[in-house]
Amino acid sequence: MPDPAPPVAAFFDLDNTIIRGASAFHLAVGLRRRGFVSIRDIAQVARQHLRYLAFGENLKDIADIRSRALSVVAGRSVADITSIGEEVWDEVLSLRIFPGAQALLSDHLARGHQVWIITASPIEIGRLIGSRLGVTGALGTVAEHKDGIYTGRLIGDLMHGAAKARAVDELARTEGLDLEDCYAYGDSTNDLPILSAVGHPFAINPDVRLRRHAAEHGWPVHEFRGRRRTAARRGVQTASVAGFLWVARLAFRTVQRRLGG
Repeated sequence: MPDPAPPVAAFFDLDNTIIRGASAFHLAVGLRRRGFVSIRDIAQVARQHLRYLAFGENLKDIADIRSRALSVVAGRSVADITSIGEEVWDEVLSLRIFPGAQALLSDHLARGHQVWIITASPIEIGRLIGSRLGVTGALGTVAEHKDGIYTGRLIGDLMHGAAKARAVDELARTEGLDLEDCYAYGDSTNDLPILSAVGHPFAINPDVRLRRHAAEHGWPVHEFRGRRRTAARRGVQTASVAGFLWVARLAFRTVQRRLGG
């Protein structure tokens, strides 16, 4: 009998590929509501989130978010952060899934493919979202913890850029995947390492540079944010105004409580 064909996998970036915006922002909001972060922290993350919606990923912003996130979770229990992640999923993230991305996930699963979420977000959040979406698994940034408590340090690299490609290459060896038969979906030029590693790359809601790269290399492009770019820009402007108003209201309520105390 001929050897069975190797399994096929599809790798999906999370932020702005499966869900609209940055999951780190919504997690930060959830942490703020429970007193884990300061109003200064949430305002900074809000500004970074709005830049992300408008202009795509920025390595400096990502490094800043990583640093802040590690300092926030240091000394906190894994169980607490996971519980907050579950609430944020139920309250916010589950409502921000792009229907087109959900259809792609479902199609791969129906074809018997492995489906992996690969994200710079903490692995616990990636696995949580992956389990809710019914996919094979998730690869994410691993924050060190001892006895169930985060130490504030990373294990390995932030799961971003070239680190994604290295993680996928290692997974391919473990799972017996032929990457030429596999698929990858991403929204940013920072996803180029993983997109270039597979035989079937797709640009989802791409930033300007990834859109240009996809056109030059004949990669398919899916735009799930709306058909017209003007509508997308209006949406970003609306999100920016709403985001800053939300932060302003939150700051005002915080000051009121302090003055009232």
